[in-house]
Amino acid sequence: MGLQPDLAQAASSQGYIAPTAIQSAAIPAILRGSDVLATAQTGSGKTAAFCLPLLQQWLVNRQTSPRQPQALILLPTRELAAQVGAILRDLAQGLPRRAKVAVVFGGVSIKPQMMALRGGADIVVATPGRLLDLVAHNALKLSSVNALVLDEADRLLDLGFAEELGSLLSLLPPYRQNLMFSATFPPAVRALAEQLLRQPLRIDIEQTAATAPDIRQRAIEVDASQRTMLLRHLLQTHDWDRVLVFVASRQAADRVAGKLQRAGIRAAALHGDCGQGQRGQVLADLKTGQLQVLVATDVAARGIDIARLPVVVNYDLPRSPVDYTHRIGRTGRAGASGEAISFVSADCAAHFRLIEKRQRLRLPRERIAGFEPAITAPAAVEQVGNGGVKGKRKSKKDKLREAAARQQADDSQG
Repeated sequence: MGLQPDLAQAASSQGYIAPTAIQSAAIPAILRGSDVLATAQTGSGKTAAFCLPLLQQWLVNRQTSPRQPQALILLPTRELAAQVGAILRDLAQGLPRRAKVAVVFGGVSIKPQMMALRGGADIVVATPGRLLDLVAHNALKLSSVNALVLDEADRLLDLGFAEELGSLLSLLPPYRQNLMFSATFPPAVRALAEQLLRQPLRIDIEQTAATAPDIRQRAIEVDASQRTMLLRHLLQTHDWDRVLVFVASRQAADRVAGKLQRAGIRAAALHGDCGQGQRGQVLADLKTGQLQVLVATDVAARGIDIARLPVVVNYDLPRSPVDYTHRIGRTGRAGASGEAISFVSADCAAHFRLIEKRQRLRLPRERIAGFEPAITAPAAVEQVGNGGVKGKRKSKKDKLREAAARQQADDSQG
């Protein structure tokens, strides 16, 4: 693929023996200097696909003094930034020159990061908000960046990051290499991405039966008020050493984790309100098996690599089919098998049918003895064209009342 011997050996020592499809397609293109828009399934090796060529580009370029960042990698979450930084540092260990990789993100004090940037950095891995803070403090300049990577690019390009990303792009040289990687690129986001690229090479690694993750997907019908009890039952009847449970809100993460703890289960919550030290610790505890259940919001759905995670549970359904893809992609990674379970209550049955439609799948509905739902979902209504069914859409007040009723019922359980 054009990698120098030192870098190829470094990759081999880190377990990268044979290139994956995305690595075979992306690495030579990046080394040629092309812009790249790459889509590949979760767990396919996207991180190494851009880390390896970035390190080679750094190796062949003359080092400046003081160091100026040559490559900038932007990510949407702290956990993903830390993970990518660790991979870069591991790959750089055996190189003839020492690469200085700076990893910066919010949620922690800015002062240690400013100190670490004294003397500059070769490659910066960052979340957008903290990077803008550091620029404002004159801790680093971005005028020498010649390669920009957007990892989980669809998330970075959506409205939540649009303003910060726009501010950062204005600080970068206009002529640079742009690399965008993600497991999903909805059409609207893809159109926006292509506006930022110059004659990009489009890489779409199609998922085939041979390359698809080995994930058994299940849908279990259950009343919303019985979900915690059902989760406890599944934990007691299956030999799962680690479980990642997704919920819709920070409050739900704390509530469900607390109920599991009171039942004697080693559980913890992970969400945006957790301090960075706490977030790093619970992920480490899950990876080592000291923690059995991690109850998380979608902060854990993007890019986090937990080796041999046996099961993911959608306690609350994700907001979109795209989020469903990223959530279940935390299991069945790197050739391992996994299981993804979704709890489907009557009020979200229609939403799950939409997820199935967009995912092009149809899962049989299961019922677990002792947890059969008392409330049944209405029959699916065929829609004509792109519109909804008149008179069937719930009002905002109705949705709020139902959510409050579910929370009250859930609080009374466990």
